[in-house]
Amino acid sequence: MAQEKNGSASGAGTSREEAPVKVPAKDPKKKEEKKDEDLSEEDLALKQQLELYVERVQDPDPGLQKVALESMRQEIRTSTSSMTSVPKPLKFLRPHYGALKAYYETMKDSDLKRYLADILSVLALTMSAEGERESLKYRLLGSEGDIGSWGHEYVRNLAGEIAQEYTKRQSEEAPINDLMELVQQIVAFHMKHNAEPEAVDLLMEVEDLDMLMEHVDGTNFKRTCLYLTSAARYLPGPDDMLVLDIAYMIYLKFEEYANALQIALFLDNMQYVKQVFTSCGDLLRKKQFCYILARHGITFELDEEMFPDDDERETLQEIVNNTKLSEGYLTLARDIEVMEPKSPEDIYKAHLLDGRASASASVDSARQNLAATFVNAFVNAGFGQDKLMTVQSDSSSGSSANWLFKNKEHGKASAAASLGMILLWDVDSGLAQLDKYFHSNDNHVIAGALLGVGIVNCNIKNDCDPALALLGDYIDKEDASIRIGAIMGLGLAYAGSQNEQIRAKLSPILNDAKAPLDVLAFTAISLGLVYVGSCNEEVAQSIIFTLMDRSESELGEPLARLLPLGLGLLYLGKQENVEVTAEVAKTFNEKIRKHCDMTLLSCAYAGTGNVLKVQNLLGHCAQHLEKGETHQAPAVLGIAMVAMAEELGVEMAIRSLEHLLQYGEQNIRRAVPLALGLLCIANPKVNVMDTLSRLSHDTDSEVAMAAVISLGLIGAGTNNARIAGMLRNLSSYYYKDASLLFCVRIAQGLVHLGKGLLTLNPYHSERFLLSPTALAGIITMLHACLDMKAIILGKYHYVLYFLVLAMQPRMLLTVDENLKPLSVPVRVGQAVDVVGQAGRPKTITGFQTHSTPVLLAAGDRAELATEKYIPLSPILEGFVILKENPDYREDH
Repeated sequence: MAQEKNGSASGAGTSREEAPVKVPAKDPKKKEEKKDEDLSEEDLALKQQLELYVERVQDPDPGLQKVALESMRQEIRTSTSSMTSVPKPLKFLRPHYGALKAYYETMKDSDLKRYLADILSVLALTMSAEGERESLKYRLLGSEGDIGSWGHEYVRNLAGEIAQEYTKRQSEEAPINDLMELVQQIVAFHMKHNAEPEAVDLLMEVEDLDMLMEHVDGTNFKRTCLYLTSAARYLPGPDDMLVLDIAYMIYLKFEEYANALQIALFLDNMQYVKQVFTSCGDLLRKKQFCYILARHGITFELDEEMFPDDDERETLQEIVNNTKLSEGYLTLARDIEVMEPKSPEDIYKAHLLDGRASASASVDSARQNLAATFVNAFVNAGFGQDKLMTVQSDSSSGSSANWLFKNKEHGKASAAASLGMILLWDVDSGLAQLDKYFHSNDNHVIAGALLGVGIVNCNIKNDCDPALALLGDYIDKEDASIRIGAIMGLGLAYAGSQNEQIRAKLSPILNDAKAPLDVLAFTAISLGLVYVGSCNEEVAQSIIFTLMDRSESELGEPLARLLPLGLGLLYLGKQENVEVTAEVAKTFNEKIRKHCDMTLLSCAYAGTGNVLKVQNLLGHCAQHLEKGETHQAPAVLGIAMVAMAEELGVEMAIRSLEHLLQYGEQNIRRAVPLALGLLCIANPKVNVMDTLSRLSHDTDSEVAMAAVISLGLIGAGTNNARIAGMLRNLSSYYYKDASLLFCVRIAQGLVHLGKGLLTLNPYHSERFLLSPTALAGIITMLHACLDMKAIILGKYHYVLYFLVLAMQPRMLLTVDENLKPLSVPVRVGQAVDVVGQAGRPKTITGFQTHSTPVLLAAGDRAELATEKYIPLSPILEGFVILKENPDYREDH
């Protein structure tokens, strides 16, 4: 074996003197005899043949050299082998690698020398020492040939070496032109051979993604873009934005405008959104874009430039304003036959429980009635009829007024507002039915009616601004509850609209030194909702001044903690834009400083999946502090807010939260159930369900309450039978504890949200887009739940209505070209991740075929089961316009 050792030693780059040992074929006789038994005759012939070539290459006669090199090249190229073993010629040439390298150094510059360089480059594939990058070195010295002909493995190896070489040259600031030429060839090769992910990875390494644009074509652009958008989640900023930019450009180039729009919304780039509208000439497709914008919940004004025709513009603006939502939702309800109103008793199912609990359920207490009000509102949300509030009796103000007055003082506010919830999205009849409460002489009822107006208008825009007209006059009334009703109503109605008129009305309240704390807190939240994710400096300053001006005792109140949250919402998902404000926050009173810091950080990175921020927040949770510190709870919620961006992050966060439960202090344990609720909102994962079920019997009642509410959140709108059963058992277990029973009832209402037709999930479009207003509503409600006793169980229970912002029908409704519902068969199944897979894999598994409209559960995906129509949206969710397929032939 002596010679093999020598060969590989010189291959590893030892001194050049001992290398030019001529390799006579007679020398390895002894070794030959040992090895002959292993090799078949063909292999032996090949081995001797190759050894002859190696000798000939070193012959002084150029003619012989050329023939030998050609033959060697031929052998290497034609040898194909299984993926797991080294091709035979490479294996037999290994001992001679060092000799050939040494001979190469002595050759004069000629075509032959380049030929040899090519072969050495291929041999280096198996021989080169780690980190030497010899394959690349000889490739750059070799002839300008087609690299693909040496095989796929060789190209991949080169790509890896280029990445290392590039980093090295960048640090030394050496020129990289020769590398980039090679990159061009490699990318072209990969793109032709269905290896788009490898091409993208190489271009990311050499920081030149723009080159992709030249190489994508109609056959591979979809897979390339799918890989780009999926990779963006795992890249550090600002790379992720660059990658998405490229994907956006590619989609525009191939006129896949709907996908381009999704990316524009993800980047929150209104210029791009406009560009999509102006680039696309097809009116029907523009209608589909409008539906996508409406679902995302952003305010978008179509201008003359995009649509010169007034009628077209009005039709499209109506879709963007979401005016069709109520109609579509009721179409779904009729189709599934759930129009029959449900009473709270239908939800509690008390008859299934044993004696003592069901007996207590019949007692008429204000707390129980308040719970029933919420359950009724959640269950019948958007249906326009129920059995408590909208009952038409003989006298005009019959039983609905009766139910209203079965609630005590502030309970009446929630009861009146619940009418808005039942008439959700139906602005005209909602305002008509709420009108009677405005003439009440009870301030709480008026406050509830004002809030109801906001709820009805939630997620619906209207050109004549009815909410502003109705609520604007009540903002400066004497009574605090009326003011809060009007302020919160405006926040819900105009969430995300960045409406200047609202700012002009609400900002002065923050500067008013006499305004009570609760009014300030709701004003801050409403401004945060209206300007969510806008980084608006003026609003930020108003809230900051309020936080600086208030006395220490006031800042210690539970409601004061909503002030930093209002500030945080302005920066929702906007990452480093929060830094200036965060610096200012370090000057606040120490009572609220850290709390503010955590809230700002968690809001700014919400939905980004930024691992470093999760670590940072976990670090804050790991400290054991003295009593009275409140900043750890928002940090726990923050972990969930940041990590909810993608499935992997969710799984990891759930595990981290398990640890916090075991080692954390009490204030952390109270927040963990809420964080779990946010991570799996409207997506009842079994492991989380079990954890929450365990916590719902916790000795600390605050933990138990949070766990119960979270059970409602993870089951929101799913009618999940297992959670419903757990909650029924809890209602009998806690039948003496009014506070916990109240929470159980709320959770029962949430599980049956909209009779199972609604979801609270802020993510849509196959978990790609995050609706900022929806997330803001959920976060606000969760922050309020951090202090259950003071807020939800106190007199501010109406913060539960912030969930309205996240309520969306979890439906797929297909409509024809005139936007009338159209029933077609679709397959609905569990979505499968097909990024980077070869061929055309199935995107759903375990599907069932239904006809639209259909419900989509968490993680479901739909695809058309007919060739007759072509969907105008790549993602079948919400409203999808179908156009007839011109190539379709009915088979007779």
